[in-house]
Amino acid sequence: MTMKRSVRRLVFRLVLGVLMLSVSVLSLSTASPAEIAIGIGISLRIGPPALPLYAQPICPGPGYLWAPGYWAWNDDGGYYWVPGTWVVAPVGMLWTPGYWGFAGGFYGWHAGYWGPHIGFYGGINYGFGYGGVGFAGGEWRGGAFFYNRAVMNVNVTNVRNVYSRTVVVNNTHVAFNGPGGIEARPTPQEEAYAREPHTAALAAQTQHEHAASQNRQLFASENHGRPALAATARPGEFSGRNVERASAAGEPYREPKMSPQEARGPSADNRGFNEPTRNGGNSKQEKQAQKKAEKQAKTEQKRDDRRER
Repeated sequence: MTMKRSVRRLVFRLVLGVLMLSVSVLSLSTASPAEIAIGIGISLRIGPPALPLYAQPICPGPGYLWAPGYWAWNDDGGYYWVPGTWVVAPVGMLWTPGYWGFAGGFYGWHAGYWGPHIGFYGGINYGFGYGGVGFAGGEWRGGAFFYNRAVMNVNVTNVRNVYSRTVVVNNTHVAFNGPGGIEARPTPQEEAYAREPHTAALAAQTQHEHAASQNRQLFASENHGRPALAATARPGEFSGRNVERASAAGEPYREPKMSPQEARGPSADNRGFNEPTRNGGNSKQEKQAQKKAEKQAKTEQKRDDRRER
């Protein structure tokens, strides 16, 4: 009798596991296109301005990698420019820039990351080796980074690891992926790269972004898509001879017809900029299905117990 009860309890656990797996599959299959494509906790009704045109400051020294500038979002002031900058890179790691994606009627930010390979960054032409696919600005050779002088501003007096390889330049300055923007999709290889172990932006990068959010000159509402501080030699270095201003806006600037507060779309939560949501396990539909599955499994167990008695 005891053995029969143990077997039934094992069967109960197996059934419950199958039901819970079905719930998980259901939650994935019913996720909205916006959740799948954007996958973040912020959504906007207006897209970012075009990327401005600017020169790259000279590389400060060996081991620095270029992190291109981008438009970030502030709930009070709207889009603001985070200047491109040189960052001391983790050895052997490359920077995949973040990008804005348009899906389900909203714009959402996909955060950048450090990894052994360059993943998908929306097909956006950030320049300086980031032409929309991969990275042509340099490569790691052992523990040293070699710079492609065809697209990188390096001085051989302080950076000796260089080579020259011609790069085809894409002149598109659209700053988002999706309908109306750059309609590119990740390749299987880029998807595989995204699954590799990687890390988020360095502290110097997040501090750089925060400092930019405190500078009113960097808001699109003030500079109309042409920031006076477009790129800098080091994170947070917003003044001096190593700062580059934008030579022009990527496209004529169009003033939004709504305030930043009105531009905010429905959001899964308020975790903020650059922080992805964790899909699965939280939707109302999934919780209801989970409770139903548990209740059904418990009912079947009680029925078996009564038969056993």
